[in-house]
Amino acid sequence: MPKMTPSEALVETLVAEKVDTVFGIVGSAYMDALDLFPAAGIRFVPVAHEQAACHAADGLARVTGRPQACIGQNGPGIANFVSAMTAAYWAHSPVVAITPETGSMGIGTGGFQELDQMAMFEKQTVYQVRVNRPERMAELARRAFYMAKNFNGPTQLNIPRDYFYGVCEDDIYPTPLIGRGPGDGEALQRAAQLLAEARYPVILSGGGVCQADALEEVKVLAEYLTAPVVNSYLHNDTFPTGHPLAAGPIGYCGSKAAMRTIAKADVVLALGSRLGPFGTLPQYDMAYWPASAKIIQVDVNLAVLGLSKRADIASCGDVKAFAAELLERLKVLKPNPTPDQARLDEVAAENRTWADELAQWSSATNELMHPRRFLAELSKAIPPGSIIATDIGNNSSMCNAYFKFTGARQHISALSWGNCGFAYGAAMGAKMGRPDTPVFAFQGDGAYGISGIQEVMTAVREKIPVIAIVANNLEWGAEKKNQIDYYDNRFVGANLRENPDYARLAEDMGAKGYLLTDYREVGDVVRDAVASNQPCVINAMIQGGAEVLAEPFRRDALKMPVRYLDKYKHLNA
Repeated sequence: MPKMTPSEALVETLVAEKVDTVFGIVGSAYMDALDLFPAAGIRFVPVAHEQAACHAADGLARVTGRPQACIGQNGPGIANFVSAMTAAYWAHSPVVAITPETGSMGIGTGGFQELDQMAMFEKQTVYQVRVNRPERMAELARRAFYMAKNFNGPTQLNIPRDYFYGVCEDDIYPTPLIGRGPGDGEALQRAAQLLAEARYPVILSGGGVCQADALEEVKVLAEYLTAPVVNSYLHNDTFPTGHPLAAGPIGYCGSKAAMRTIAKADVVLALGSRLGPFGTLPQYDMAYWPASAKIIQVDVNLAVLGLSKRADIASCGDVKAFAAELLERLKVLKPNPTPDQARLDEVAAENRTWADELAQWSSATNELMHPRRFLAELSKAIPPGSIIATDIGNNSSMCNAYFKFTGARQHISALSWGNCGFAYGAAMGAKMGRPDTPVFAFQGDGAYGISGIQEVMTAVREKIPVIAIVANNLEWGAEKKNQIDYYDNRFVGANLRENPDYARLAEDMGAKGYLLTDYREVGDVVRDAVASNQPCVINAMIQGGAEVLAEPFRRDALKMPVRYLDKYKHLNA
């Protein structure tokens, strides 16, 4: 076994795992390893804030399907990973957070920048390990990558800062991706029987379909059964939008066509989805989840089966393999079925009805752009095949009804963690993984203020041509809508009237800036930004307030206020 330093062992392990980009902020805690990056062929991307480093690693992992890494200074730097690591956890994204910590002899003494970094990430990783001897650096780094890629989630490699130094001997080699089969054979047969006999089967295509690269298998299966397909919440790229069986996404601000379609199902085949509670809440005053339908749930993660929704048949397995094997069994039980033209016509009619309603909602010609008109024009202007990272918030959620995707790994979102500030960092990582594809970061002005503004400097310096679209209504729209509907228009902390001109600010940073105030100019602005091939910020001034905001985000968790103390009784609903 070759002789090397622990720093060399770590860096060589990164190389073996095909990691050619690491995101972070330079720090003394890992500088000995950082010094090796250029010679190893690893690009270090220094960001403005560590949260963006972790989001960028997440975005890169989602578009490549491979584990990606972020690193930072022990203590305060690593603490800034927490929210982004949680986003990766709920996205089942293989991010490896390399977390240097205080020196081994100072652990527990309250030294400079010391924190219990293992406890900090305990609940949002699929695996954690502390390097307990310098000689074990390569072994434990390998394990972090192995667990990230095989358990579909973020891992933590915690390294006392003095353990980068010394001498070790180890062989360097890549870790395997363990193939998973289709799951339980009995469950497969029962699922095939149920679907063969179904009156109105519907497929719910979740994020696991993208992760398993199973779009083709799902498409073939849907066509064989003439089964409409709905996308799970914020996984709008798990089935091609233009397919005749595509009904669109369920969930907050999603497609009424999708919700009306799944409501008719007598059998739902949920592929690669945990059927999370928020993503299936009633929307548009429709309680659309088919409570009496038989549910077949398939996921690679055993822990999510039957967790939030009853599963009549559950199978832990690879959804790609499951869908392929299920099709073979259906061919025996239901050979050569004739396409159900009536069902195809029904899906088409539902889509037309929803498209007409959406067009009516999006037809405003106000002097100040209506957000839905803006989104309608934007969805037409964004080139097909683009990658779009969407943030969280009122206008970001409205995107759920507008953006169209032709293939997998094109839609990157904050999902159930829902942290404001997700999109720009994730878009930077996605662009580095798909440099020839236009990549957009869609954020409201509040979310952009959290992590978009400062990372424009990163994109300019590192020549990452991400296009930021800031839906600027000068308010925290989601929270303002709550204060409108529940608190009688008493606005506390919801207004952002002092926002700067983000386009001009971007130009001061070296990016291209566009101040967009007219919906008729959306197409020209987007085309110019894409053609520029440089970091761009489109500051889209849109209408805000009660007339245009979507329904409250958390209607499930809010109540009309009741006050008992005399000094507050005037605030009763």
